[in-house]
Amino acid sequence: MMNSFFDKMGEKLMPFASKVSANRYLNAIKEGFFGVMPVIIVGSLFLLFTSIPINGYSELMTGLLGENWSQIFMVPYRMSYGIMSIYVVVGIARSLAHFYKVDTRESIVVSFIAIFMLTPVLVTEDGLKGLPLDNFSASGLFLAIITTCLAVEIFRFVVQKGWTIKLPDAVPQNVAKPFEALIPVAIIFIIFNFVRIGFEMTSFKSAQNFIFTMLQQPLQSIGSTLPATILVLLIESILWIFGLHGSSIVSSVMNPIWRSLSAENAAAIGLGKAATHIVNYQFIANFVKLGGTAATLGLALVIVFTAKSSRYKALGKLSLIPSLFNINEPLIFGMPIVLNPIMAIPFVIANITMAIVTYASTYIGLVPVSMGVEVPWTTPPIISGFLLCGIRGALLQIVLLLISMAIYYPFFKMLDKQEVKKESIEKGIIAFSLI
Repeated sequence: MMNSFFDKMGEKLMPFASKVSANRYLNAIKEGFFGVMPVIIVGSLFLLFTSIPINGYSELMTGLLGENWSQIFMVPYRMSYGIMSIYVVVGIARSLAHFYKVDTRESIVVSFIAIFMLTPVLVTEDGLKGLPLDNFSASGLFLAIITTCLAVEIFRFVVQKGWTIKLPDAVPQNVAKPFEALIPVAIIFIIFNFVRIGFEMTSFKSAQNFIFTMLQQPLQSIGSTLPATILVLLIESILWIFGLHGSSIVSSVMNPIWRSLSAENAAAIGLGKAATHIVNYQFIANFVKLGGTAATLGLALVIVFTAKSSRYKALGKLSLIPSLFNINEPLIFGMPIVLNPIMAIPFVIANITMAIVTYASTYIGLVPVSMGVEVPWTTPPIISGFLLCGIRGALLQIVLLLISMAIYYPFFKMLDKQEVKKESIEKGIIAFSLI
């Protein structure tokens, strides 16, 4: 009966999950964030250097580098994390260009044209003009994503319709290519100039204010709540249980929200203010997912220390090292957790429990809010907790690990006993056959 339920659920979930996984826009956004990861991580490290959670650190740096020592690290941070939207644009435009088989370089160029056209120009009292960096930070992330998708869509539509200047074949390609792009580029300029004028006539005054107020802020407000987080983690767990890559599917939708929350925390820290968003990318990647989705590092440790069967002893040795670096596919498919009604229960419970405990610990002040530093998701627990929230963050990860072990233990022992019986029967059969 349970297997029949799993089969029916799999049949219903598979088409939906496949559509999400194959969506060109979500894949492009995901690739955009993948491409920007080195920039964000390095920029985060510079921010980390301004607020390392060690007593006396600030005084030491002041003595070594002077009163304004933090500015040495803040400039690289601002030019990385502070303008992350610009870097994300490149990856999104490149991905969509490959999908539509249009010129990658021109797709990136028209994306920047569109974004800069929608960015208001600031004029100082001295008459100096410039573009506001804040528009390219986390607050401008959604505008950058939407604008890039629209710009590339318009560009490929014009190109595929053949609305281009075609020069004779005798003209070298390096000369002909720029002329072919003239009409598509001109259309992008015209369209987004009218869009800019349209928004200036509204109370929002700019596309940036409109998107941030009407879309980004509401999504961030919802995405930063504990109930929404629990719902997302529940969906992620269920997808994994049915053999679908839940993390990949969920992250393609949620990462822009979680990362923008992290970026706002980082920006607040950079301005000397307190981080306010409890739920953010680091909350999910470095606390909820200890060892991977559903904190399976706890399961790996339970297997290593308590397994009696030969099969699970071997699985424990195989899965422990990857789990320390938050890679849990060996456990999910080797246990397996996929289509396993017994292990499905703790898998769901652990994923949700980690979020509740982490949120509660942060909310009541036992652990500080993550500063938004981009610690690589493969960073082992305790180390990542210390870098994000000091010693209290490391202690929280230890507590979470113990909780996950307690959740997984009774369910694993049930399977382990079954496997021991199975192995003893098989040994008895082999021994009998040898007589």
